[in-house]
Amino acid sequence: MSKEKDRRIDNDSFRDHLTTVDEEGKRNWIFPKKPSGRYYKWRNVVATLLLLFFFSGPFITVNGQPLLLLDILERKFVIFGTAFWPQDLHLLVFGALAVIVFIVLFTAVFGRLWCGWACPQTIFMEMVFRRIEYWIEGDRGSQIRLNNAPWNWTKIWKKTLKHGIFFGLAFLISNLFLAYIIGADELFKIITDPPSQHLAGLISITVFSGVFYGVFAFLREQVCHFICPYGRMQSVLLDNNSINVMYDYQRGEPRTKVKNRDDLGRKATLDDLNLSGADYGDCIDCHQCVRVCPMGIDIRNGTQLECVHCTACIDACDDVMDKIDKPRGLIRYSSENAIKKGKEKILTPRVAGYSAILIVLIVTFFTFLSMRPDTETTILRQPGTLYQELPNNRYSNIYEVKSINKTFKTIEQEIKLVQPEGELTPLGNFSTVPPQGSTKGRFLIKLKSNNLNGSRTNVVFAVYSNGKKIETIESGFIGPGSKKERQNNE
Repeated sequence: MSKEKDRRIDNDSFRDHLTTVDEEGKRNWIFPKKPSGRYYKWRNVVATLLLLFFFSGPFITVNGQPLLLLDILERKFVIFGTAFWPQDLHLLVFGALAVIVFIVLFTAVFGRLWCGWACPQTIFMEMVFRRIEYWIEGDRGSQIRLNNAPWNWTKIWKKTLKHGIFFGLAFLISNLFLAYIIGADELFKIITDPPSQHLAGLISITVFSGVFYGVFAFLREQVCHFICPYGRMQSVLLDNNSINVMYDYQRGEPRTKVKNRDDLGRKATLDDLNLSGADYGDCIDCHQCVRVCPMGIDIRNGTQLECVHCTACIDACDDVMDKIDKPRGLIRYSSENAIKKGKEKILTPRVAGYSAILIVLIVTFFTFLSMRPDTETTILRQPGTLYQELPNNRYSNIYEVKSINKTFKTIEQEIKLVQPEGELTPLGNFSTVPPQGSTKGRFLIKLKSNNLNGSRTNVVFAVYSNGKKIETIESGFIGPGSKKERQNNE
């Protein structure tokens, strides 16, 4: 057995069980100690900014349009003030692929940094709901005592107050969540109009409120452990060069314990306790990194599926290192290779490959986006109809037209027959296309027989708006065909 392996902890036992499940299969409720430290302060800053964005997002407009609207039911999407329709599926595909590859690349380099710093589940759970819990029930020890206490008046009012606030917050979050789907104006109608007029909306809010309340009051870390697909994919996205929250086992092992430190009357060092030197590492097995973990894991067991990189263990360990006069960073952002070999390498062939694919997807997405027309017109010959023979050796076909306006302003359009020479007669008015809407209509095309090219003649239309050609569309014209074609058909 190598010296390096000797310094690793035995990681066989912790893989045989879940920290949130006891031997009888019942759930072990996690009571994490309230975190504090430099990373926690920065996480508070990031969380505050993200929460401000979430709560104000539905009310922010860009050129009079919502910043973000994901109306799945109406198949209408507005992202940063730009509207996308189902006809823009190719853009959504390239955009979604770019996001997926970015997540893969980001995870390969920085691990689950997203989970700890920006994931809505972590932000709401650790920065909102958990802080309310600390405020009402106290820190870890007080929560355990309250949980084990009989149902007296103190426990009843604290639990009632906590869950009342939790449900109120879940109700608020569900309203804002719905605003991202139907828009702030529609949500305001649901709130202000009589309930009977918006039963579907009220049912949606009620369901969302129940889901969010259940997630943040009861499911909690189980979402990250078992439900979130991103966490399940982590094992295939990380490698030994990925940066994670890591325990420096080279420096920390073998562990020892500080004893009788109260007798010193000052900070205890390993020298004071005769525990320094080559026989012991810097880890004093104080378990502060375990007690503060909201996932209930021991980071010293190595990179684990449950770890969301919240950095609470880093802050807790740094605080202990300060107290025993040891350098910070026993638990820190690092990689397996950096700790094992002392070599930190971010740009690997794998990262370079992901980056190249991401650049291609982003360039393709923005190229298609810049080429996207403001309108999209479809012209098809009316189904189930044939040609009509007209006087003066002319023939006619009926066409259906549908125009989609992807902009936020009304568009006046005119359709002209470009090729071959003929006559276009509108059957109704379809010259005005409303903003973010569509219009349908029909028109008649009349062609002379000498302009026909057999039984099917290619025709070209041009769509004009304010005198400017915006689209060119091809279709077919059905005619009687040549004498030979008619004989073959007979």
